[in-house]
Amino acid sequence: MDLRERPTPENRFLQHHAILLLESYYSLTGRRLLDADCSEPGHALYHSPLAVVSHDTADDPVFNYANRTALDLFEMDWDTFTRLPSRLSAEQPNRDERQRLLIEVTDKGFIDHYTGVRISSSGRRFHICNATVWNLLQNGRLLGQAAVFGQWEYID
Repeated sequence: MDLRERPTPENRFLQHHAILLLESYYSLTGRRLLDADCSEPGHALYHSPLAVVSHDTADDPVFNYANRTALDLFEMDWDTFTRLPSRLSAEQPNRDERQRLLIEVTDKGFIDHYTGVRISSSGRRFHICNATVWNLLQNGRLLGQAAVFGQWEYID
């Protein structure tokens, strides 16, 4: 079995996490990631052509979600990606910029039009364009941060 197929609508965490992603995004931006009448948000978000990722609130945040598009882009399976400290998705010279971005998101709730360079597990670099990064909030409590982007270009 391809490990990228492990997340399913039946997986309770993914269904709940997809709803958290969607509701937080809508609450902060006023925009929807999926159609409002989507009956299976976990499945729809996982199979979206947009790359969607999130990380937790640890001191060194670790990814806790990636949809299929993001897994393909980062060239990782679910288990590997969800053990990765999110700072390692950027090359060393870009990590300070990434950290400043996350602090700004924490303070403002979300930012649009983020661009930056990320790196896959094989070392392939790609430039992401026009990403939105937002806080994941539930009952006013910060549970993590997420990003969505639909534009990228391979550098190497």
